[in-house]
Amino acid sequence: MASCSGNSNSNSNSSGSTQHQLMDQRKRKRMESNRESARRSRMRKQKHLDDLVGQISELKKDNNQILTSINFTTHRYLNIEAENSVLRAQMTELSQRLDSLNDILHYLNREGIEYTPDCFTNPFNVPYLNQQPPIMASAHIFQY
Repeated sequence: MASCSGNSNSNSNSSGSTQHQLMDQRKRKRMESNRESARRSRMRKQKHLDDLVGQISELKKDNNQILTSINFTTHRYLNIEAENSVLRAQMTELSQRLDSLNDILHYLNREGIEYTPDCFTNPFNVPYLNQQPPIMASAHIFQY
């Protein structure tokens, strides 16, 4: 019996050792699989981070282009606004001059005074001024 139990003991030791090796092998395989999975996870994370950095770079570039465009447009707007102010002032002045000329025409028509269109560009050519006797200066005025 002793040999039987010794034989069974060594048999159980060898089967325990085989089981232990099998478990160690599974454990090593699982550890290696976990390491590979962690490596892939770090690679995915790094790729995602690189993609985000690339997006940031593109967005900054787009943002700078938009800001440049806004600045250019604002500058043009201010120039056009200043030009419009000048044109409005000129329009107001010309409207007032037109009103004054219309008032003069109305007065001339009401008084029955004849005029020619060029009398406004050459004031010495106005007919009613030409009807007046010219003012004459004599030499003795300048002797004093």
